[in-house]
Amino acid sequence: MKVRIILLLLVLFPVFQRVDAGKKEADEREKVYNLLKLGDLGLSYEAFKLALQGLDKLNEEGKLINSSILTIIDFSQSSKNKRMYVIDLYKKMLLFNTYVAHGRNTGNEYATNFSNKEGSFMSSLGFYITQNIATGSRVGLSLILQGIEKGINDKAQQREIIMHGADYATEDFIRKYGRLGRSYGCPSLPPDQIKPVAEAIKGGTCLFIYKHDDNYIHHSSLLN
Repeated sequence: MKVRIILLLLVLFPVFQRVDAGKKEADEREKVYNLLKLGDLGLSYEAFKLALQGLDKLNEEGKLINSSILTIIDFSQSSKNKRMYVIDLYKKMLLFNTYVAHGRNTGNEYATNFSNKEGSFMSSLGFYITQNIATGSRVGLSLILQGIEKGINDKAQQREIIMHGADYATEDFIRKYGRLGRSYGCPSLPPDQIKPVAEAIKGGTCLFIYKHDDNYIHHSSLLN
């Protein structure tokens, strides 16, 4: 009987180690949320937790080149808020907290409707992997985004959903109109922010566009 117990403990010991390591990592990440005062900056803990959950799965699947950089766009907030957060999880630093516009058919001040359809002019929720920086005649410098959730945002490249700068994503626009302007579905940033942000998050990092949506959370392969 004692031999069986010893053998069972030997089998289970690595499992206990993994569980303990996982708990420590979760505790460390919660400390990052509190350390960076992300809640005070408007980011919900649910958005942060779900973003980490998806990042971990993408990392396990070998789809991320740099898993220490995490970008969260929290579309549950007003467009008058700085609702995009670029976090260096390794260095425990908030690299950027800036304005970001949503699609014109997604809503006015608040983002309420989302779509993966071409021509919808709506934003799409879910997880993206950042690609390379490009320069175009229409929007200038931009960051290519790969939507990786089937049926949710996987038509992003076909729809030319990119991160780019726009004059309607500025404080001046908010002062004039009471909210940010809107894109064709792209997450658009203030013109002075697009280059430093794109340089920081390009090349295989995780981007999560969030709003609490039971239908999305239920159907997301990365969150289930």
